[in-house]
Amino acid sequence: MGFIKEFKEFAMKGNVMDMAVGVIIGGAFGKIVSSMVDDILMPLVGMVTGNIDFTNLVYKFGEGEFAATLKYGTFIQNVVDFLIVAFCIFLMIKGINKISKKKEEEPAAPAEPSNEEKLLSEIRDLLKNK
Repeated sequence: MGFIKEFKEFAMKGNVMDMAVGVIIGGAFGKIVSSMVDDILMPLVGMVTGNIDFTNLVYKFGEGEFAATLKYGTFIQNVVDFLIVAFCIFLMIKGINKISKKKEEEPAAPAEPSNEEKLLSEIRDLLKNK
């Protein structure tokens, strides 16, 4: 039972749960980006390059049953996917860092002196006046 209890404590820690939420949202975000690349950007790039469909760009090694196919068009499309995702993550991190810096720059309100400090200040003022 100790192993199961230890695993439950690990799984319920805040960082693990935050990471799980991030992975789920990241997966959904990846689908959105892939759709944007597949359905919007790559057709435009294809038009600019003479109606080339990148998914059909292949190079075949050999012939017959043992032929190998190199799908470099799909690779190009995946590189574009990656670059877009990386750029979006860069913008998000840049925004988060900007917000964090603003919070750090705000000066903290000076702490009110404790009762002991107030008393010592009064004693000091009384001694000055004598």
